[in-house]
Amino acid sequence: MVPRYARPDMTQIWSAASKFRIWFEIEAHACDALAELGVVPAEAAATIWEKGGAAQFDVERIDEIERETKHDVIAFLTHLAEIVGPEARFVHQGMTSSDVLDTCFNVQLTRASDILLADLDGLLAALKRRAFEHKDTVTIGRSHGIHAEPTTFGLKLAQAYAEFDRCRARLVAARAEVASCAISGAVGTFANIDPRVEAHVAAKMGLSAEPVSTQIVPRDRHAMFFATLAVIASSVERLATEIRHLQRTEVLEAEEYFAPGQKGSSAMPHKRNPVLTENLTGLARMVRSYAMPAMENVALWHERDISHSSVERMIGPDATITLDFALSRLTGVIDKLLVYPQAMERNMNRFRGLIHSQRVLLALTQADVSREDAYRLVQRNAMKVWEENKDFLTELLADQDVRAALSEDDIRSTFDLAYHTKHVDTIFERVFGSPHA
Repeated sequence: MVPRYARPDMTQIWSAASKFRIWFEIEAHACDALAELGVVPAEAAATIWEKGGAAQFDVERIDEIERETKHDVIAFLTHLAEIVGPEARFVHQGMTSSDVLDTCFNVQLTRASDILLADLDGLLAALKRRAFEHKDTVTIGRSHGIHAEPTTFGLKLAQAYAEFDRCRARLVAARAEVASCAISGAVGTFANIDPRVEAHVAAKMGLSAEPVSTQIVPRDRHAMFFATLAVIASSVERLATEIRHLQRTEVLEAEEYFAPGQKGSSAMPHKRNPVLTENLTGLARMVRSYAMPAMENVALWHERDISHSSVERMIGPDATITLDFALSRLTGVIDKLLVYPQAMERNMNRFRGLIHSQRVLLALTQADVSREDAYRLVQRNAMKVWEENKDFLTELLADQDVRAALSEDDIRSTFDLAYHTKHVDTIFERVFGSPHA
């Protein structure tokens, strides 16, 4: 985790202090359940909560013990015993390390998910506001980077809204899938601990009991979770890339907000670079890179090995912290994005009417010209615009073969911009719902 790309709420989830607090809660809730079953004295369970609950776990002390034991959970339990006293002998009854580690990891992932869901809500709100602001701001659509047909800038943002709305739904599902608890003991058979303990801990920690844990929670759950984060990151990059293209000097239809006092280049004082969206592109690459090791973690040996452990110690914090930062940054970019409708109009008209070629083509076919002949007639006039900087409408009006099929009014009517935006409201209703609902 790089502090430059981290925000405090998400970072806190992955702190050592937070982890040890979750470990304690898992162990203490298990003791409560064991006390109800008569395995642990009720007084001991109460003492564990009283002393451990009030304690500030000493991370340096736990690290010191681990240097000797070479085992992080044992180091924590040893330190807990120093705090609790003799009653600590009832802690971890019938449990194994993975019961603590996996349950804790899933608690952290669900808490991280809640922050990411809030991030997505903020981004969706910004996209919706700006989409309605520019619902009717006509701009040129591009395919292969080349002028295609008119659209609106609001539709571009509505598309992004719909995409991130799908991302949110996927994250809700991924959160539910990873929110499982395993307190099943060695090889997951419950031989030394009652399944009711697992059910109790799961309920207290906001998780569901893992049906079959084999000593560990199956890692297909985590693979899906990190794959979902990777998809969200890809959507971040898609929108960031669009903004980067629109900010290019020769396009300049939209631009990241440039703050007073901000500098774009150490060498060239005139520069206003899309640094935020370039940064988002890089961050998205990193989040995507964590999906593959998560998938490779699925194939562990038999009931358990720890080849996944080192991976998850890295990708758990890094993926969630990085995506949290990226979503927050993207929200800021959208919220303050500078939009230039006049530049959009200027760029759209740069090739003097070419964007209406399909309408002319369709008009000719409706006038009983074969599609092949209609395409040939339109393309030969379009090429004059590309190669000789001619005016498309003028060339069409002067083309006797075109005029044989279409009147001047017919041709001019195909250049109506409103034709291309007549269903914008319909699309907005599909994305955002009826304005009267």
